[in-house]
Amino acid sequence: MNSVGNLQGKGGADALASFDKAVAASKSAARPAHVLDPIAGVVYPAQADLDRYVAEGALGFETLADGFRKMAALYPENVALLGPGLRMTYAELDSKSTRLGAALLAQGLEPLDRVVFQLGNSAQLVIMFLACVKAGLIPICTLAAHREHEIGYLANLADAKLHFVQGDDPKFDDIAFAREMQQRAPSLKLILQARGEPRDGVLHLDQMIESISEEAAAARLAELTLDPFQVAVFQLSGGTTGVPKIIPRFNNEYLYNMRACAQWLDYRPSDVLFMPQPMVHNLNMGCCFGPFLMTGGTVTVAPDLAPETLISLIETTRPTWLMLGGPIIARIETAIQSGRLDFSKARGVIAANSAPKLRALVGVPAYHIFGITEGVIMFTHPDDPQEALDTTNGRPVSPWDSIRLLGPGTEQPVKFGEIGEPAFKGPYTIHGYFRAEDRNKETFTSDGYYRSGDLMEERLIDGKRYFVFRGRFKDLVSRGGEKINCEEVEMAVAGHPSVAQVVAVPYPDPVFDERLCAVLILREGHAEPSLAELGTYLKDYGLAKFKWPERIEVVDTFPLTASGKLSRQSLRDMVAQHVLGAQSAS
Repeated sequence: MNSVGNLQGKGGADALASFDKAVAASKSAARPAHVLDPIAGVVYPAQADLDRYVAEGALGFETLADGFRKMAALYPENVALLGPGLRMTYAELDSKSTRLGAALLAQGLEPLDRVVFQLGNSAQLVIMFLACVKAGLIPICTLAAHREHEIGYLANLADAKLHFVQGDDPKFDDIAFAREMQQRAPSLKLILQARGEPRDGVLHLDQMIESISEEAAAARLAELTLDPFQVAVFQLSGGTTGVPKIIPRFNNEYLYNMRACAQWLDYRPSDVLFMPQPMVHNLNMGCCFGPFLMTGGTVTVAPDLAPETLISLIETTRPTWLMLGGPIIARIETAIQSGRLDFSKARGVIAANSAPKLRALVGVPAYHIFGITEGVIMFTHPDDPQEALDTTNGRPVSPWDSIRLLGPGTEQPVKFGEIGEPAFKGPYTIHGYFRAEDRNKETFTSDGYYRSGDLMEERLIDGKRYFVFRGRFKDLVSRGGEKINCEEVEMAVAGHPSVAQVVAVPYPDPVFDERLCAVLILREGHAEPSLAELGTYLKDYGLAKFKWPERIEVVDTFPLTASGKLSRQSLRDMVAQHVLGAQSAS
């Protein structure tokens, strides 16, 4: 698949080391280890922390643009992007993104201007992402499904100057929508369409690239001084209510995040990635397609999530690494079980949970991941013992990551083995949300640790410290005073042969205050289990009876929040309405 020439192996490693030294020397000799032009509303690292991370080698003087250019120089003929009708080398991707970056500046945009991204996975998204980081523009990682509430709020909050849309969506006129957003957010002066017939008054990506030569574009970008300590990307929080919060990710720390993930799982220039979830999500950008582009590997691009699209993409590209969440498994499981899909080249599967189940299904090693957009990433590791691989979410990818388990809502550490709320600090964990002073006061400990709102347990296995995700501390059901952890129930119910996906939520009850409902998406060809059948399964599983779901609801899809994440609140509201409706009818 990839042509890595004579730069792979020791020669490539030597070239890479020389490249690193040259970049570091040229940048560090010319500037101090702090941001040169702070953005109002961005919380930057404390200088003492920054000095430590730089002195100890965690953070350097490279930008994301430097990281990608390095791979384009080392592996120009490697395939960077691959998909239906798509095959783009690193040299081609480098050229297109350079020309687009310079063309954006020619439109009057300036470094640190913000750009709203609103389109699905595509080559154009990756080209534009790299164009922005090369030109010093800051992508705001919204979703194609976002509408007036989210786009208007975020564009105004960040003073965005450009709105980047798909342009050829047959179901939604996103260019007309972008024009409407210009009325809501006056800072949005420009609209750029990725594809489709050019529209009047709207910039077109292909025309922008063709408007300038590669030589002229490279010369224009060479005039810029990109700051490794400055914001590179505005990611979005995965909150359960309201509009997303903006999470600043900085050039050198996001690059470090990507490289740490790549090193942890040993991503290689010959690897091919299958990760069809949104590229703008931090999970994909920070742990999957970003690390691959900083390694020289191939990123497959799925234009949609139709089962045949996903199955065909795996068949034709033979990925070596796959990210397989429940929704993706549900779409391709029949093809896996029929033997249609060949995973003989696969080196590993990444998933949030269910490693034993995935390993049995796909026949390759499975590695758990825990990550937050705000920073810390954990993986299990190929060298971990089986117990750790099967029952934990692994360890942090950085030796500089610091984790405390606290009593929920307090700053008191829990005893070893007890479940607590993790608080994180490290070189790539945020120091504050953008323009959110009140929220920042609630979210960080007095000494600067980020409180995630999750629940975790710490384990010691073969002398190493591992962590187990135990849900969110707000995702608890109080059934007559007994606390039921929704995540624990979900992990148990997920193994039932009829269940493709499950979310456990509480519903109101006059006797117990709350009872537990299992909201299910069924596997293709399977019938809904009765409560009695599910109870029999959970008894054999070993789950305490008071934790068994007392109601089952079946849905086709789960509702999402404004940031594209699961909306538990919407499911709670739905179940509560159904319960109240049934009570009224009786």
